[in-house]
Amino acid sequence: MINDFFKYQAQTSPYPLGMEVSHAKGSYIYDTNNKAYLDFVAGVSATSLGHQNQRVNNAIIDQLNKYSHVMVYGEYAQHPATELCRLLAENLPPSLNKTYLTNSGTEATEGALKLARRVTGRSQLISCYNAYHGNTMGSMSVMGFEERKQIFRPLIPDVDFITFNNEEDLQKITTKTAGIILETIQGGAGFVQPHNDFLKKVRQRCDEVGAVMILDEIQPGFGRTGKLFGFENYDVVPDVIVMGKGMGGGMPVGAFTASEKMMDLLSHDPKLGHITTFGGHPVIAAACLATLQELTETDIMAQALEKEKLFRELLVHPLITEVRGKGLMLAAMTPRPDITDRVILRCQEKGLILFWLLFEGCAIRITPSLTISNEEIKEGCGIIIEVLNEILAEQ
Repeated sequence: MINDFFKYQAQTSPYPLGMEVSHAKGSYIYDTNNKAYLDFVAGVSATSLGHQNQRVNNAIIDQLNKYSHVMVYGEYAQHPATELCRLLAENLPPSLNKTYLTNSGTEATEGALKLARRVTGRSQLISCYNAYHGNTMGSMSVMGFEERKQIFRPLIPDVDFITFNNEEDLQKITTKTAGIILETIQGGAGFVQPHNDFLKKVRQRCDEVGAVMILDEIQPGFGRTGKLFGFENYDVVPDVIVMGKGMGGGMPVGAFTASEKMMDLLSHDPKLGHITTFGGHPVIAAACLATLQELTETDIMAQALEKEKLFRELLVHPLITEVRGKGLMLAAMTPRPDITDRVILRCQEKGLILFWLLFEGCAIRITPSLTISNEEIKEGCGIIIEVLNEILAEQ
């Protein structure tokens, strides 16, 4: 299979990990030799409730037995999508009450950027250096990492950048600004949290000049930081939130949410301001609904903060300079990228899945499913420390 993988399937890097997957269950992925790998990545923050979660699987099967795709988005009332949007509104601040369901996080970003321009009648968009919001043309335009996008220029015009946590840069947000998009916690940059009420100060500046504040919750969202959405930790309410990844319990999905007044602008002048064929797909929406119900009806989200404490207790080593992030959105930092590379690759050999972050070469991604057990955390951290000891002995 691995030869056909390289021959027929387009690759995203010269050196993919190349594991041949047989099946997955809970916190483990099994290869075709039936070797078990403890998963500390969760499909890059996507499988919130672990692999093959029974509630999510049952919801998918039940919906498949009723109907699958029947009409393009927004024409028919379909119970899974409608109920999902209603439950989201019930668990968000009152001003965030209408949701547009998409196929992915990057499509949700595209919709949010369009909405900011539609609401304000302005064109300028502002993002942050080292930001990542997706990889389609609009999302790439607000990616704050020139090396990854230079070859694809020209991108959409009138985009400017600020430095995350730099208050002086907020003066770049003016009456010409349609919207500013920020990750609530910067992901690709190394799981950088906002400091000194930075998000509240962005909110204040947007209010002063009439700009739309968009928060990208694609990674922090759906319980990973101990709250349903990351912004709830920072005493701020954006105008628009973008979501994806963990929303679907392992299924492909995205969404953006704003006020009814704002979202209704996409339906006229012109009509069909944002359209999609498969957004809100009933089978995907059923998986999302089951995921959201499980998160809101249990204490899984609160457990994320307790599990964070356990990770921080266990990940103490001379080659770990700090552990960044919040909840189960963590990055163990090493002194050099080559050390990070060796840790990730050697841990996979020993049966532990770790991964990189996009722009920060010293970071080891640790984003397991929220359902990971304390025993599994201890097992995985033990492997990390074992590998770090080997590397330290080699120096």
